[in-house]
Amino acid sequence: MAFEIDARINPELLGIAWMIGHWEGTGYGHHLGGEDYSYSVTVDFTENGGNYLHYIMQLFETDEEGRPVSSLGMETGFWRRKADASVEVVIVHPEGIAEVYIGTISGAKIELTTDLVARTVTAEVEETGGHRLYGNVESDLMFTYDRGTTDFELQPYVWARLARA
Repeated sequence: MAFEIDARINPELLGIAWMIGHWEGTGYGHHLGGEDYSYSVTVDFTENGGNYLHYIMQLFETDEEGRPVSSLGMETGFWRRKADASVEVVIVHPEGIAEVYIGTISGAKIELTTDLVARTVTAEVEETGGHRLYGNVESDLMFTYDRGTTDFELQPYVWARLARA
């Protein structure tokens, strides 16, 4: 499906504007030190005229027919493209984790590495770092998220392919 970027969009968003919209799909994950699982996922990137995108991702456990039945988690944040074709991303999780990423934009591929991870005293996971890839592949949004914790080195955590809904 062809996607056209609105001419009125803030020019600072060029390079990440292809992500704007609502995306849905399925993904797979690996509990660090545990088992693999599948899930359904929605991702929304929205803009309001500013120099950033608002981002929200929600993961859901599914029933036998693939319908969402309960929340597995979510995250939200902000994406800012910089003049040098780099990107800064801030992502927060309700379980008490905040991540700051820096990365590069190369066409329809965005690669992010954590610059900072902050955790509340009661954070459910002692995350130490992350690496993420986002890309436009055959008009779909694909992403991977590798996660490291105090107990596990950086390793694949979740990945998915989503279609624009």
